[in-house]
Amino acid sequence: MDSLTRSAAEYRKALDQVNANGGAALASASLAEINKMLMDTERKLTNAEGLPNRPWFKHQLYAPGFYTGYGVKTVPAVREAIELKKWKLADDAIIIVAGVLQDEAALISSAAAKLPGGK
Repeated sequence: MDSLTRSAAEYRKALDQVNANGGAALASASLAEINKMLMDTERKLTNAEGLPNRPWFKHQLYAPGFYTGYGVKTVPAVREAIELKKWKLADDAIIIVAGVLQDEAALISSAAAKLPGGK
């Protein structure tokens, strides 16, 4: 989460610098490339293997609960494993969620770097 918070701050700082002069610097940036990167941020929160017992649900931050029907669970693989006291499954799920969050942070930092004035 710290990496994601830092990358979001990097992006905000770069965007604020671009907007400080009325956005004129955006003309030199590849807006199509940056927009594509930002659209991909939601996809970075998925995992190809999906959730335990539901491989068709790929999103790692929210999904319908396995035992709750359509009620949404946040960080479902971790939360449900903890609720069921399946500690090994919870540990495995934490690693997967941490990975998707790290990938998300890296993508946002890359988008920030593409903005004029970004690192």
